[in-house]
Amino acid sequence: MDINHYFIEQGKGFPLILLHGNGEDSTYFAHQMEPFAHHFRVIAIDTRGHGKTPRGETPFTIRQFAKDLLDFMDQHHMVKAHILGFSDGGNIAMVFALAHPERVGKLILNGANLYASGVKGSIQFPIEIGYRIARLFAPFSPKAKKNAEMLGLMVNDPNVKPEELSQIKCPTLVIAGDKDMIKEKHTRLIARSIPGAELSILPGDHFLANKRPEAFNEAVLRFLL
Repeated sequence: MDINHYFIEQGKGFPLILLHGNGEDSTYFAHQMEPFAHHFRVIAIDTRGHGKTPRGETPFTIRQFAKDLLDFMDQHHMVKAHILGFSDGGNIAMVFALAHPERVGKLILNGANLYASGVKGSIQFPIEIGYRIARLFAPFSPKAKKNAEMLGLMVNDPNVKPEELSQIKCPTLVIAGDKDMIKEKHTRLIARSIPGAELSILPGDHFLANKRPEAFNEAVLRFLL
């Protein structure tokens, strides 16, 4: 382990870990901390190289972030936790659940995707262009290098095959907005590929937890309790 994660924590009881999306930090879950803390020990983490958590030296990939999560849980003596991941955080949670099924109670995947083509073209195309430009300038500019790493997560990761999801055995909720940047058929594919998974498509865009917290929190708590 080459980093210590910054995190915020509220409540007592069984751990519920919240994982933010690309380029964000734990403050994304400002509207979730208190409502969820009535029932759980809620821990929102800043992912490696995001927020107040240092970048470290290891590869900047979804699988590395999943390994980081395992290290974090070990460090804080959490044998098992519910895990809620949003966007890239959902991808981390998905990869983590595949690698360490015994460490996950319940799993919530919000706006996750298996591969880049699961994202609507109008969103993904500019990301791909931006990634290529940032990579060109990365050797000469620390800012371009950071941009290339961040955008690279959305171009190269997580690369999970739908059939791999059959290995996820924990209770799972797949949740997204009806105007999400993730294609609805892709969200439905994820839910269909996880045995017994529940699917919730709510009115709203990709940022449901932030923009429509009441509906989002109600759906999550209904699933968890």
